Amino acid sequence: MAKSKSKATHSDLYRKYLDPTIVAQLSGLELKARLVVEGFVSGLHKSPHHGFNVEFTQHRQYEPGDEIKNIDWRVFARSDRYYIKQYEEETNLKTYLLIDTSASMRYSSGGGVCKYEYATYLAAALAYLLLKQQDAVGLGLFNQELEKYLPPRSNPTHLREIFTILSAVQPAMQTDIAAVFHALAERFQRRGLVVIFSDLMDDPAIVIPALQHFRHKKHEVLLFHILDPVEIELPFREHTRFVDMENGEEILTHPEAIREDYQKRINAYIDNYKRRCGQARIDYHLINTSTPFDYALRDYLRKRAQINI
Repeated sequence: MAKSKSKATHSDLYRKYLDPTIVAQLSGLELKARLVVEGFVSGLHKSPHHGFNVEFTQHRQYEPGDEIKNIDWRVFARSDRYYIKQYEEETNLKTYLLIDTSASMRYSSGGGVCKYEYATYLAAALAYLLLKQQDAVGLGLFNQELEKYLPPRSNPTHLREIFTILSAVQPAMQTDIAAVFHALAERFQRRGLVVIFSDLMDDPAIVIPALQHFRHKKHEVLLFHILDPVEIELPFREHTRFVDMENGEEILTHPEAIREDYQKRINAYIDNYKRRCGQARIDYHLINTSTPFDYALRDYLRKRAQINI
């Protein structure tokens, strides 16, 4: 009985994140690296090799989630530390999907999907595409610290673990994007593709240098800036009490009195990210949650495929 229930749960997760219609629409698309990333250039990277001709390249320290079969027990016997053996086949693209789980990501207007849910749908679809390409995909969920981390793997069953983690998390806590990104930039030893999903509700003056830290480490960075339409337009007509979802601060005001100034500020805020990311060769993409996520993703991937960096 318990086994049957588990299967139903997994089936529910797949239906939630990978609707067959959407999978069919995405099936002809790809997400490949365009910048120089260890072992491949402009999206051309090796397919994984499985067999006896795979060449050993180096050791790296064991991380939770790594497969035990890859531990070098001889090194453990000498050092009492766990190390993983890496092989030439691992020169395939590694992608790190990083999703903001701070409290502000819970926001949704008009009963629509919240920003966190929207981000998980995008991330799940990208994970599917990348694993289909036989690339390795990892997952990190963060707020003021790294809440969950799943190291990159290329095993198709890895998708189930990703879905399980995405569905179990509820956004909470405040944001400290910069501290998390600086730590992760140092943690990710292999250069790869870092894909970020966030509303960027933090100080751009410290967030942008943290994004640049990934580039300094030779990662390619894709940034999906996810905002609710209300956050862009401020369409309220009546006196409204605004509550900061992360620190609880409140303000009561008439939106029509501040709308023009607010829209100038939010547009300047978006333009600043767009400009600074462009200067750092970070692929910035603004997404409004009123746009169906599959349409937004298809549109982005098609535009990306047409642009050479």
